[in-house]
Amino acid sequence: MAVVVDASLVLAWLQDESGADEAEPLLMEGLIGASNWSEVLQKSRQHGVQPGLVARLLASFGLRVEDVTADDAERAAELWRIGSGLSLADRLCLALGLRLGLEVATADSAWRDMADGPPVILVR
Repeated sequence: MAVVVDASLVLAWLQDESGADEAEPLLMEGLIGASNWSEVLQKSRQHGVQPGLVARLLASFGLRVEDVTADDAERAAELWRIGSGLSLADRLCLALGLRLGLEVATADSAWRDMADGPPVILVR
């Protein structure tokens, strides 16, 4: 079954961090929102990895990039809470999961206590 993946999950796998083993099978059935895809490419570039290499590697897994819609943006705004620790990209990822009716996978422990989002798979 498909799953929406957060940038933190992709980065954990790319950098072989804690949770990488759990992340790999999720990438094979995953899709990522365009905002989170941008975050992955920016962080990769920051660490000296060519974005084209990252794109080809993840495409070989079948990871698809999904456009962010106006409805996603509105839902992300509704998910904002003071002190939640969730960035705009995090909330857009959650909104995508809600729109598509899919679980969302992350390596970000700040998502542990999400009450009004989609089901969350936490890999670390």
